[in-house]
Order: sequence, then C-alpha cells, then structure tokens
Amino acid sequence: MIRSITRFFIRLVQRWLPQPFTLAVGLSILVYVMGIVITGTSAHDMTIYWGKGFFSLYGFTMQMVLLLVTGHALAHARPTKKILRALAKMTQGPLSAICFVSVIATVASYFNWGFGPIIGAVIAREVAVRNAGKGLHFPLLVAASYAGEVMRGPSSSIPLAVASPGHFLEKICGIIPVTQTLYSDYNLIISAVILVGMPILFMLMNPKKGEDEIIELDPKVVAEMMKDAEEEKIEDPTPAQRVDNSVILTALLAIAMGWYLWDFFSKATSFNLSMNIVIMCFFVVGIVAHKTLANYAKAISNAAGTCGGILLQFPFYAGMMGMMRSSGLAAWLSNLFAQFATPSTLPLYTFWSAGLVNIFIPSGGGQWAVQGPIMIEAAQKIGADFGRVTMALCWGDSWTNMIQPFWALPVLAICDLDVRDIMGYCFMIALFVGIVCSLGFLFL
Repeated sequence: MIRSITRFFIRLVQRWLPQPFTLAVGLSILVYVMGIVITGTSAHDMTIYWGKGFFSLYGFTMQMVLLLVTGHALAHARPTKKILRALAKMTQGPLSAICFVSVIATVASYFNWGFGPIIGAVIAREVAVRNAGKGLHFPLLVAASYAGEVMRGPSSSIPLAVASPGHFLEKICGIIPVTQTLYSDYNLIISAVILVGMPILFMLMNPKKGEDEIIELDPKVVAEMMKDAEEEKIEDPTPAQRVDNSVILTALLAIAMGWYLWDFFSKATSFNLSMNIVIMCFFVVGIVAHKTLANYAKAISNAAGTCGGILLQFPFYAGMMGMMRSSGLAAWLSNLFAQFATPSTLPLYTFWSAGLVNIFIPSGGGQWAVQGPIMIEAAQKIGADFGRVTMALCWGDSWTNMIQPFWALPVLAICDLDVRDIMGYCFMIALFVGIVCSLGFLFL
C-alpha cells in the first residue's frame, strides 16, 4: 500500500509540479491576487510590498550560499572523502543504505537544520557510489538525506527566541524556558517517533525491481567520484605561487578561525549552533583539509556553480513574505484557524495554519514575526499553553518544507537532481509528519 501511494505522488509530481523557479513565480502571483481579493489591498500597494520584501533576504541568501559552497568544498577534500567512504562501507545494499542516510541526516538536522541536509546529501553521494550496481534508487536516497530537515532541535530559532529575555512577545507570554518547548515530554516523544518512523517509511517506499523504474547514480559520476583530485605540482614556482601554496598561511588562518570558535563555544551558555557558526566550522575544517589557500579557492570556485537556484529564487520568496506580512494575508490565515480554537485544540490549529503559511513564508524567523503574535494572543485569551502553541508553530514551519522546494535547493545542487525526482517521496514524509504532529499536539 505504501508503494502504491508513493507511486501516485510520484506520478502527480512528475506531471504537474513545475520547476522551482516557475513555482516561486506562480506562488508570488497567487499571493498577489489573494492579497487583493481577501484583504482588499490595492494592486499598487501589493506591488510595493512585493518590491520592498524582494530585498529583505539578501543576508540570509548569502548565508545559504556560503553554507552550500563551504560544505561542497569540504566534501570534496581528500581527507573528507576517506572518512565518508569509511562510513559508506557500513551499508550493504539498498535498504541499509537508505536507512543509514536517513538516520544520519535526521540526527544531524536535529542538532542544526542547516547542517543536516548538507551533510546528508554529501553522504548520500558516497553511499550511492558504494552501492553502485546494487539496485539503489538514487532519488529515494537523496529524499532521505533531505527529509531530516523536518526535525526541530537545539538550533530552532522560535523556541530559542521565546526563551531569551527581551523577546518581542515577553509582555504577553513571559520567558518560556526550553524545558517547556524543545525538551518537553510531548516534543521529545514527537521527535523520537519521527526519528524512528522516517527510516522505516523510506525503506517501505523502496521500489521493487520489475515493478518500478530504479534510477541509480550516473556511472560517469561514480567514476569521477572514485578519483581523488591530484594535487597540482608546480615546477620552479614563482614567489607569488609559493605564497599561494604556503602551508604556513593556511595554518595561521585556521588558528585564527579556530580561536574564534573556541572563544564562542567556551562562552556559550546554551547549545545554539547558529548558521554563521556552522559556516565558520566548514571554513576552518575545509581550509585545513585542502592544505593550501590556492587549493581551497579552487574548490570554492568549483562549488559556486551549484548556487544558481538559491540566488535566483530566494528574492522571490522574500517578496512573497513581504506581501503576506504587509497586506495582512498571513494574519488573516492565522486568525481563520485561531477563531475556532479551544485551549486543547489551539496547538493543533496553530500547527496546521503554520504549515499553510510556511508554503509562502519559508523562513522560521519571518513566520514567527508575522504569525507568533496572533497565536500567542489567542493562547492568552482562551488560556492555552504558551509552550505548546510555540512548538506547534515551530513544527508547522518545518512540516510543509517537505512539499516546498525552497529548502531542498542546496541538496538538489549537491546531488545534481531535479526537484521532481524527490518530491513524490517528500509528499509521503509530509503526510507522515503531519499525522504524527497532529496526534501529538492533540493527545500528548
């Protein structure tokens, strides 16, 4: 039955899902029209909101680009490849490979939502090479590397924000400690069920030979990955080339970066592996792994070609976010659910509404700024639990990432796949996570 449902979603996606940029433009037009029809905002104002929002994610876009290129460069360093190949040897055949990648990516994503999909995609490629010729369906493996992104753990911005003194909703809900959100009984149970259930679901979705088309990693890619890049040897180097390939400069830079990281972690009062810190870690380890600045610069240059989708699409989602927030459309959607809620059902309705809003505002911080005040004020009026409502919004923000290609772009770039290749499997994960979280917020 699982494979039959999966086949349905795969056919649906292959036939109807446009490429990510076309989808971003289409969603932008939809939000534009909804803002005019539902909220009564003029076409002129919607255009202004879109234009102002268009430029609002440039900083975040650069973060994602750096995360992708530094992760890509690190993955292609010779020492990293040796480690990844050693890990890949733990897999023997399609089922163990899918389970292994799913667990690694999910656990890594739990600790940091940006780190998990990148490391998952890198490992997926090596595992696919290890299992070449054994009937391993590569798109399913890549979907497993991405699906872990749904987890919400110590790096989740929303529960960390409400646990910090001075957050913008403190007058309404006060300080909400992480023991009532991230480390509450209900959230740990939800996380555990997803961690255990997701690899099982992926193994059940594994296509059968003779019944489904199995797409293995391209043999040309396998052959290329099996080769270790040879270090360029320069005969009679010029003074400039000696500087470019100086190990001393690499050591000095690595020490400076390492010193900063040591200072950061030694002074941190809680575990908060931010995006900037992950990028810095990728930088320092990547530079050391490539030995010289010249080698590292070449690796970054090779990785830069994978960033086109991010650079092109992120501004359009920023424009959508501007329209949703400034026109009041996000508030309207949130209130649509909140007005029917009781203290016991508000977390459930918050989860559903957050999943819907997330399709148009795929940014946790941006979504919390728009939707958080509405749901927290609703919780205050009817006496609902602030922590549960906060985590419901946090999970809703991640749940529909499985049917929204925005966050899959780095993974697809690393694995050189189209969004249609993995989205049918991600629909199944979205269905699974939606059921688990709904039941959790309603009954736990």
